[in-house]
Amino acid sequence: MTLSIKDRIIRSIANRKGEVVLRTDFQQMGSASQISRALKDILESGRLVRLGYGVYAKAKINMLTNKPTPREVLEVLAQEALLRLNVNVSLGAAQKAYVDGKSTQIPMRATFNTGRRRISRKLTVGSREVSYENNYRA
Repeated sequence: MTLSIKDRIIRSIANRKGEVVLRTDFQQMGSASQISRALKDILESGRLVRLGYGVYAKAKINMLTNKPTPREVLEVLAQEALLRLNVNVSLGAAQKAYVDGKSTQIPMRATFNTGRRRISRKLTVGSREVSYENNYRA
């Protein structure tokens, strides 16, 4: 008995260690349209949440809203996603100051420093979006 592409993708997601899943992880399983259909079905079933183009996070059903939500916070998911996409990032200035104890203000935005690299990739969870800063003026 052979498994459908959707079942193979679900099994692959369950066996992965991290929280972030990329569309490119499933390229060898079928054509682009087959993978799109399977991912759409998995999103509708609540096993995954879309973070951005080709980037998904493992999900759980929220008991209050009865809707799928990521198992981790946006900052953790974004950092893992960017590392999986081969983008070296560090914490933004506000987060770094808070972690180092130089500020008592809790940063409200998920901000990452991309060094000398420009990034335009949008990563969102609900209404929260990742923002980027760089070292061009440094």
